[in-house]
Amino acid sequence: MRSTGRIVDMRAHHANRLHSSMPVQRAVADASFAYDTAVVGLGYVGLPTALALHDSGLRVLGLDVSEARIADIRAGRADLLAADRQRLASALTTGPDDGSFVLTSEAGRLPEAETVLVCVPTPIDEHLAPDLTALRAACRTAVEHAVPGQTLVLTSTTYVGCTRDLLVGPLRERGFEVGVDIFVAFAPERIDPGNDRHVQQQVPRVVGGVTSECVKRTAALLEHCAGSVHAVSSVEAAEMTKLYENTFRAVNISMANEFADISRGLGLDITEVITAAATKPYGFMPFFPGPGVGGHCIPCDPHYLLWQLRGDRVSSPLIETAMTLVAGRPTKVVQRAVEVLAERETCIVGARVLIRGVAYKPGVADVRESPALEIIERLRRAGARVWFTDELVDTVRVAGVELTSVVEPGSTDWDLVIVHTVHPGADVSWLSAVPAVLDTTYRLGELTHRSVL
Repeated sequence: MRSTGRIVDMRAHHANRLHSSMPVQRAVADASFAYDTAVVGLGYVGLPTALALHDSGLRVLGLDVSEARIADIRAGRADLLAADRQRLASALTTGPDDGSFVLTSEAGRLPEAETVLVCVPTPIDEHLAPDLTALRAACRTAVEHAVPGQTLVLTSTTYVGCTRDLLVGPLRERGFEVGVDIFVAFAPERIDPGNDRHVQQQVPRVVGGVTSECVKRTAALLEHCAGSVHAVSSVEAAEMTKLYENTFRAVNISMANEFADISRGLGLDITEVITAAATKPYGFMPFFPGPGVGGHCIPCDPHYLLWQLRGDRVSSPLIETAMTLVAGRPTKVVQRAVEVLAERETCIVGARVLIRGVAYKPGVADVRESPALEIIERLRRAGARVWFTDELVDTVRVAGVELTSVVEPGSTDWDLVIVHTVHPGADVSWLSAVPAVLDTTYRLGELTHRSVL
């Protein structure tokens, strides 16, 4: 470990100088930073990234504006894979003492890090337009505290041109020359929450820089937590790569849902059909139907592209149709629930309905954009009495009403159970005694009395 006393003083000197009106020095500063990297935003992307970098031997400064989030991390309450939980325990044991892993809410410490990774959420608002509030704030903070010799890397999914708008332009306004005394790149995150089959240390990362030196410096860092690094010609190419990845998924999920509807009409098992098609070793990738899509990526990312295209008066009918169909899937779940109840001569009004799992995908405690929330709200509007059960989610708030997870779902007589999410290892044997089950996962073929969406 390097001595940090002189380093901190040097960083503070740079910060004070750059916050004044004096011009930026045209030479790369002494590379003796207290931390190899600072990770801005310690959510589902930032925290695993910080842990992977620390596990590789780097000195990491974790920054989050939420003191509550930092407290949860320190208490080990973060939603992580088992391997990352072990890394967190190790980092919290030794990191604060040797200075190799430090958590803070003080943005003024960013000048202590050689590289700054921006890993904040990029959701959409109620009008399906990008909500850049967190991203603008994080980038503004990174720029305000930037010092010569640093590399700033944006990892949050966003529109094409955002890196130049929020980092490159503001840095030039401060007097920096990007590629000479400061370096900027875009390297979209590739983390699959709850899935230990695709750990980030084995997944390639795409990097696009303002200059070749920007790419080189960013790649040198990300090689510590990625299977490999694939460089592209520009930050814009990297931004579009991420949009293409998740739009591809949205379009194919929409098609899988449509084929599921067609197959039910023809009396076919869509899961059997997709599994059979997946035996083809080329030209096919399996996507499975479900109750809709949730989380941080698929329901949001394509709208960043659509929003930008609308501003340029460019039409994209395939993507627009796919996103419309994806958004309408929870409504179809409720319509199907009404049909299943009617087949048993039960009215939706007053029916006792249980949602099995409200997390947006198996293995996570995340309910962001979860279709289950809209399903619950629409069922309640239709007059149903609705409960949920989920081992990983204690409470959810829907339309101002807080619901608490049912601990023993098998002890109640339900008119209908809608299977939305089944976590790995979850016991769903009690479903065999439920008179009506709507399986929106298409995975419970052993339940002979189930209905599918």
